[in-house]
Amino acid sequence: MFESPPRTLYAEWRATLGLAGPLVAANLLQMAVFAIDVVFVARLGAAQLAASSLTVAVFGLLIWSMTGLVGAASPLIAAELGRRKHAVREVRRSFRMAAWAGVGASLTAMAICLAIGPVLRVTGQDPHVIALAVPFMHVLMWATIPAVMGALLRGTVATLGRPAVGTVVTALAVLVGISGNWIFVFGHLGVPAMGLQGAAIATVLTTICTMLAYVAIIRADRRLRRYRLFGRWWRADLPRLRDILRIGLPMLGTILAEAALFNGAAFLMGRIGALPLAAHTIALQFAAMTFQVPFGIAQAATIRVGRAYGARDREGIALAGNVAFLTGIGFMSLASALLLFAPRTIMVLYIDPTLPANAALAALTVRYMSVAAAFQLFDGAQTVGAGLLRGIQDTRVPMAIALFGYWVPGLGTAIWLGLYTPLGGLGVWLGLLCGLVAVAAMLVWRWYRRDALGLMPQGEETLLAAP
Repeated sequence: MFESPPRTLYAEWRATLGLAGPLVAANLLQMAVFAIDVVFVARLGAAQLAASSLTVAVFGLLIWSMTGLVGAASPLIAAELGRRKHAVREVRRSFRMAAWAGVGASLTAMAICLAIGPVLRVTGQDPHVIALAVPFMHVLMWATIPAVMGALLRGTVATLGRPAVGTVVTALAVLVGISGNWIFVFGHLGVPAMGLQGAAIATVLTTICTMLAYVAIIRADRRLRRYRLFGRWWRADLPRLRDILRIGLPMLGTILAEAALFNGAAFLMGRIGALPLAAHTIALQFAAMTFQVPFGIAQAATIRVGRAYGARDREGIALAGNVAFLTGIGFMSLASALLLFAPRTIMVLYIDPTLPANAALAALTVRYMSVAAAFQLFDGAQTVGAGLLRGIQDTRVPMAIALFGYWVPGLGTAIWLGLYTPLGGLGVWLGLLCGLVAVAAMLVWRWYRRDALGLMPQGEETLLAAP
């Protein structure tokens, strides 16, 4: 049993930030990993950039959804550690079965990648772009398994008390990605220039190096090595696999529901016009960057709540939840204020709003950012709420909430206001806001009604897991 730490907001806040800080940094660095390919491929030409963007959109959605599946390992491992400090066997079982599920899902995703040609043809893409995208995806798909395993390893080491490992490894991935693109895209160090194919090769190598770096660190680190995560990898554990699927499949579904809303918004903007789409992209880029902070807090909250859940510590669960909400929404309040009062300062990161040629784009972006100011608060609330519920292993109803909230009030409002009223692009953003408000309200309600809904652990209260 763990020694009980002080039950204060400040002590819990320090423990949460100790986990969340490295996770936020790793999330931001992961955004840089994906941005590297765009920087290099953009120099090859518009057709290559279009092919890369379409392919990465499909590939990224597959990878992102599968990280939800393998992410089920974190609340299970956290609960085991909350129940028993030296839960070596139980931790290894959860990790091993999450790896099995991840590899199985990855093979399915690779089969989808092989069908990229028909998918792009059905959506009416340019034949020249399709001709470039198909071979690009056929190389890129080999990054699937190492990318998913890297995500599993990152979540596992954070749950086991080494969140900074993810930051270090992701920083390494940025360097490998830059070097790989420089070598393979344009041809350096005796390697012929491979163009778009070179960018795919660089991504595959980056994901493999990332996975191997985690393996090397786990084997070298004394705390991580004692769990013997890679031991008996061939042994099946069907009850634990069912637990992974029970928690992980709804997490996968939740990610797909949210992705449908935001991808649908981009397609709606494209129908409305090129200028609204450009303004939408700029406003959403900043929102995506600030989102990484509450997302990291949500990841930390899953671990903190999961440990208290395993220890059957109701007070610890409540304290961890309150701190996560205060921290996540507190940060997003600052981001909202920046969007509301200094939108042109943010815009400088992407365009020069003082140029006459950018006047219309800047004005439209400011309108979208005014909606994004409210958007931020509810986006922070929904992601922290989802993370807290994952900590108590509640994922099926949150998935249903996401499906309803994002698709009915969210996408439904965006389509109606965006296409059938004079609001146009602003109507699409109001639809995004409606979806996030609906999901955030229902998730927060569910969290604070967790006792009445029978979601809390049963049995005698024990001590809170140590940070």
